[in-house]
Amino acid sequence: ETGSLESAKAIIQDLLTIRADRDRYYYGMDIMFERHPDIVKRLCLDAPALMPNLLDGLIWRSRITENGQRRVNYYIKHLMVDSHGDFNKTIEWITENQDPKLVCHPIVSIVTDMVWTRVAFRTFLYGKAWFLFTLIVFI
Repeated sequence: ETGSLESAKAIIQDLLTIRADRDRYYYGMDIMFERHPDIVKRLCLDAPALMPNLLDGLIWRSRITENGQRRVNYYIKHLMVDSHGDFNKTIEWITENQDPKLVCHPIVSIVTDMVWTRVAFRTFLYGKAWFLFTLIVFI
């Protein structure tokens, strides 16, 4: 069992390493999510210890600092939208896993904050405003 987890960890790290030659950059994230669109679900169910490695591989940090700050890119496209353009179930799978360390990961935090601020917050406010309106009318 341990050997298979170590091999899977090495494969995930290898796929999520950004490489370059003179012509182009290579990054296996898109290919990995095309081939395994439910990789987050599979890892949450079968190998939760590998989830931090997957999520860490979706973050690129610059080695150069400017004014005490470092540039960071978060690759969250496949965590937000599936291959059909619909909302992905990644947050649902991570929530079902019930791991507080996983929920506090920067990638998960950014995805949930983005979904809340750009999609869910307005719907929540409209629902609460409608509830308050009907409460005021009937009282």
